[in-house]
Amino acid sequence: MGKTIIEKILGSHSGKDVSPGDIVDIAIDARAARDFGGANVVKNITDNGLSVENPEKTYFTFDCNPGGSDQKYATNQQVCRLFARDHDINVYDIDQGIGTHLAIDAGLAYPGSTFVSTDSHANILGAIGAFGQGMGDVDIAHAFAFGRVWFKVPPSAKIILNGTPSAAASAKDIVLAMLKKLGANTLLGYSAEIYGPAAEQLGVSDRITISSMATEMAGIIALFPPNDAVVKYASKVTGRTIDPVLADSDAAYEKTFEIDIDGLVPQIARPGHPEDVVDVTEVVGTKIGSAFIGSCTNGRFEDMKAAADLLANRKVAPGVVLKIVPSTNQVWQQCLDEGLIKTFKDAGALVGNAGCAGCAAGQIGQNGPGEITVSTGNRNFAGKQGKGEVYLASPAVVAASAVAGAISLPDAIPAQPAVFEVGSGGKPAQAAAGKAAAAKEKPTAFKGRVWVIRKDNIDTDMIYHNRYLTITNIEEMGQYTFDNLEGWEDFAKKAKPEDIVVVGKNFGAGSSRQQAVDCFESLGVSCIIGESFGAIYERNAINKGFPIVTADLVSTNLESGQTLEVDLSTGAIKLPSGEVVTGAFSDVQMEIYKKGGLLNN
Repeated sequence: MGKTIIEKILGSHSGKDVSPGDIVDIAIDARAARDFGGANVVKNITDNGLSVENPEKTYFTFDCNPGGSDQKYATNQQVCRLFARDHDINVYDIDQGIGTHLAIDAGLAYPGSTFVSTDSHANILGAIGAFGQGMGDVDIAHAFAFGRVWFKVPPSAKIILNGTPSAAASAKDIVLAMLKKLGANTLLGYSAEIYGPAAEQLGVSDRITISSMATEMAGIIALFPPNDAVVKYASKVTGRTIDPVLADSDAAYEKTFEIDIDGLVPQIARPGHPEDVVDVTEVVGTKIGSAFIGSCTNGRFEDMKAAADLLANRKVAPGVVLKIVPSTNQVWQQCLDEGLIKTFKDAGALVGNAGCAGCAAGQIGQNGPGEITVSTGNRNFAGKQGKGEVYLASPAVVAASAVAGAISLPDAIPAQPAVFEVGSGGKPAQAAAGKAAAAKEKPTAFKGRVWVIRKDNIDTDMIYHNRYLTITNIEEMGQYTFDNLEGWEDFAKKAKPEDIVVVGKNFGAGSSRQQAVDCFESLGVSCIIGESFGAIYERNAINKGFPIVTADLVSTNLESGQTLEVDLSTGAIKLPSGEVVTGAFSDVQMEIYKKGGLLNN
């Protein structure tokens, strides 16, 4: 039986013939930590008396707050700088841009290589046929210290794009169409490979746009078999001969999805859910207050050029703020050299220095209560980019909408922009008393009061919002648990030590933040039982030694306030009725749990 791309890459980096479900240690060719996660990585390494295995393969990338405008971000950046100086580690500082893009453009990653970062969109490396993975602070600390990390070989899915999109459609429209078809969790735990005539013709920029949103489909990664253009680009930036890794003709795929993109027209995702996708025509005329062009999904020069073509000799509508942020300093410089910056400024746009911008609270792109934004970002979860509502669309649609003052198609911008008509906080919750006490021998059986949250796709911004990411003291984290999850904002006030949380599918979707696990530890919650977990979240919990059990309890008659009994050693979960349900808690989990986390030896 032949091998898929992911099986070949993980096999070559583990020295083993791997199959889906195997757990192997893989060598990491490049490992990076960002500004918000980097300080915690440093803390994990120093607290555990570890060193850096290979400084030449180790990096810091400051892309969340490239201005260092927040004191805690600035502190975290300086912690990383000092550590980098001590260990001779390269820092891509606040003037360089998005780390995952730098990995591609600077040749840190290349087809067939492995790359990890404290960035949930590190799987963007699938655009060049490399393995990229977002991981939490413990994982990255282990990669820094040992140059390897354990990974479960995922099953592979094949996505076939059938047909030719309309001339008005872009790569962003293709990936939105994929989200519409596949939803928020169909690819949960899968490595997807993307094929089809349209896919084969896509260049590096367009492949980046599509691969960057694998996370929003809960996928491990979306891999493109490298075409000649990708191989040529990788060879240029690495200065080496590149042999792309391709799937065997008889490779086995667990699932195959065919997506019709023939005649595809511009798409848009409605607020709150990247997968809630409709034709732009369905929301044309919706008044906006702001627009954003940038992010790791649409911050390349080609994206900037598409926006500039729409903005040339036009003005942003009165009362609308257009924010533009190139992905890297190299893209910024090219925009300057080719006159795009002047076009943006003449149109009335605000241009920021290279970075993540609207996806992180530390740079331009956030919106206020009641504000409607149309954005080229990859996420529009409630609260992710501020207190307003966010639509996701292509650079051309966003630029056209900024000029129109309302959501608009590029070829149908009205002669007169829509304008606003005249006339038209509390204290943080107190931390729950009691933090889970460290014990020499960790218990393998729990009995506690249950909280049942019958919701799927609860993302990390709902669990632990990005505005608290600068907090590194676990004792402070508990008070913010679920304060962005509608109906559960007061959870932290009510939770008690030894409580058990029960959730639905894809719990922990979204960002790679370790705090979304640590906040439960802070409250003393004994374990979380979910029908399934986001891939990065699952790793973060396992590696921290926090018990998560996979089982479907939301479909039972279980109610909040009842008592559950959980035995990790057998996976047995005893319901109040006396019925016993078997959940999944692997041997690897148990091993890491008993020693108190991956970094405890």
